[in-house]
Amino acid sequence: MNITTQESKDKLFFRIAIGISVVVLFAVIILNRKILPVPEVLPSWTYFLPKLNAIINATCSLLLIWSLIEIKKKNIQMHKTINLSAFALSAVFLVSYVLYHWMAPETTYPTDSPIRPFYLVILGSHIILAALVLPLILISFYRGLQMQVELHKSIVRFAYPIWLYVTITGVIVYLMISPFYPN
Repeated sequence: MNITTQESKDKLFFRIAIGISVVVLFAVIILNRKILPVPEVLPSWTYFLPKLNAIINATCSLLLIWSLIEIKKKNIQMHKTINLSAFALSAVFLVSYVLYHWMAPETTYPTDSPIRPFYLVILGSHIILAALVLPLILISFYRGLQMQVELHKSIVRFAYPIWLYVTITGVIVYLMISPFYPN
């Protein structure tokens, strides 16, 4: 394949990654604003979704660490398999997250809690970085699957720590807010 064709494919995928990221961001914003109609009666499984999301985030954190270990050992196939698993779990997380925030009432951290500012800093950084990391993840996956190793490494240098931070803080946010979820 000549360079111009590869550059065209790369540009197209970059645009697709940015487009997907923007659509996901706007979907989350719209669902959090409760613009769409909400079911009158919530299915009972709705209240399990935050716990599921925390489990998925914890699992992704472990997978990301395992992936790093495997690539340091030059085990590319295992690295790829683990990352694809983390990516698939993250997609399940996104569906679960969107479902919960569409249907369930908003849960807020108590305003009189002395650790509320700490919670809000973690939550704020988690949300901002989660929005920023999605295009980086998509592009790094594309580069890795295309075996564009140097370009993959240059993106992963930023994407990996952010993605790991987002998965870990997702669990922390859940642990901090979970006592206040309705049953």
